[in-house]
Amino acid sequence: MGVGMAVLQAVQGDHLGGVIPLDGEVMVLGRHPDCDIVLESGAVSRQHARILKTDGEYYIEDLHSRNGTLLNGQQVAQRQLLRDGDHLGICDLEFIFRLGPDELGDLSSTARRDLPTEALMVDDEPSVSSSTIMSKLSVSSGSTGLRLEVNSEAKLKALLEISQNLGKALGLAEVLPKLLDSLFAIFVQADRGFIVLLDPHTGRVAPKAIKYRRQDDTQTLRISRTIVNNVMTTKEAILSADAASDSRFEMAESIVDFQIRSMICAPLVNRDGEALGILQLDALDARNRFGKEDLDLLVAVACQAAFAVENAQLHESALRDQALRRELSVAHEVQRGFLPTAAPQVPEYDFFEFYEPANQLGGDYYDYIELPGGRLAVVVADVSGKGISASLLMAKLSAETRYCLASEPDPAQAVGRLNRAFCGSFWEDRFVTMVLAVLDPRRHEATIVNAGHMPPLWRRGPKAVEPVAEEDTRLPLGVDREVDYVHHTMRLAPGDALVLYTDGITEAMNDKDELYGSRRLLDVLNSDVERVPMLGRRILDDVKQFVGARPQSDDLCLTCFGRTRVE
Repeated sequence: MGVGMAVLQAVQGDHLGGVIPLDGEVMVLGRHPDCDIVLESGAVSRQHARILKTDGEYYIEDLHSRNGTLLNGQQVAQRQLLRDGDHLGICDLEFIFRLGPDELGDLSSTARRDLPTEALMVDDEPSVSSSTIMSKLSVSSGSTGLRLEVNSEAKLKALLEISQNLGKALGLAEVLPKLLDSLFAIFVQADRGFIVLLDPHTGRVAPKAIKYRRQDDTQTLRISRTIVNNVMTTKEAILSADAASDSRFEMAESIVDFQIRSMICAPLVNRDGEALGILQLDALDARNRFGKEDLDLLVAVACQAAFAVENAQLHESALRDQALRRELSVAHEVQRGFLPTAAPQVPEYDFFEFYEPANQLGGDYYDYIELPGGRLAVVVADVSGKGISASLLMAKLSAETRYCLASEPDPAQAVGRLNRAFCGSFWEDRFVTMVLAVLDPRRHEATIVNAGHMPPLWRRGPKAVEPVAEEDTRLPLGVDREVDYVHHTMRLAPGDALVLYTDGITEAMNDKDELYGSRRLLDVLNSDVERVPMLGRRILDDVKQFVGARPQSDDLCLTCFGRTRVE
């Protein structure tokens, strides 16, 4: 694809009206002054997104920003190709991606589902005095009677047309073009029509389909945000017999630029009485203006159309949920692959581990990592947050931890290197608490390094349980790259055990909104239990008994290891 100078045209926010050239191979957008394109908005992340130019194509990529990046109203989950006219949303800012005049496509008389390159929502402030609005008609969820008392034959014909065309259409890609095609067959005086829908995720309205009567119509589609919002808010359909001279719209670019002589606009209202968007038809010829019966007819059609749009949105939502469930199931199996499949086999030592995410994807992490000299690293960590982002960070943690421990023989130095790796990433406000215990079974020593995690509990027999080296705890990973981590070495006697856990254990909650707490955990550890596996199971049984039927709200992770008693 041959391209000229690519630019971002600001259409919403502080940069309104500005044009930003994209003259680099990689352009980073964000709040930080070092970004190629600085966006001065508090909601924008320091390094929010980037635009890449590869082989003449432009791509948008979100940099794990806190509030996400939208491409034509959809979240950018991975690198996506940018096309001329695409809308790019970054928090409260909105841009149109432009490749130059040679790339602007013509709109044919067939209705378009994709966002037109010429579409532009404009903010105008029309006057409300001396309006020549000919008629208004309220639309609500109670309008399903369709007011058949006026021109019932035409209404029934229109509804039959709509029903036949939309009856088998499931997705919006089918519904919206067929809807406009039907409207043009019914309203022969219409020269232009479009459908604007509300994005339930962003709360913004945007054009989703347009249709021109003549194929040579290539005017920029300017849609008045004021008119759209007014129709959706009041749920009143409006008719203007002479929109060009209507003082209500005297400042509306969408009326003046297109030389509209007449317009009808009706809200799409769902079964719950909520406005999904609007239908608007415009006429150029003053001799073929819309009339009161046309408004009645459009309202009747809008009721049927709203149901079709609502069903299509529900269908698409169900498909997305189904696809998401499949992806989460696969991701769950992948994440399980990062965790140990079995406990280590170390002479004179027992091990116990348990991991259960609250959802399909979790942010807790544990691992056993073999080190030179017969040593074994036992790691337990908790990534801030939940869900997909936490699980991705957990995957990074797994790989980086193994690399750092293999590169640095000193445990404290290894954790420091791991911390610097996370401080240099694009994870924004995310951080990781972690505790590392390096076991040397030949010396019967355990070296502890703590990065903001709960201290391990050292059990030296019943009634002898204490936290290990609380004073040596340092900041979590990813907070401050200059942290100097320290280690604490302890000797394990026969029967001693170390318990490492995440806050999902102590913060487990029952139906009375009571926390399990560290005191109850200590009581279990103080019980008379000989071996580590039995101790681990007793902890879990007690937590589950305490929680009862209340659903799990946080990931549970527990790892215990200890030296067996000499027989």
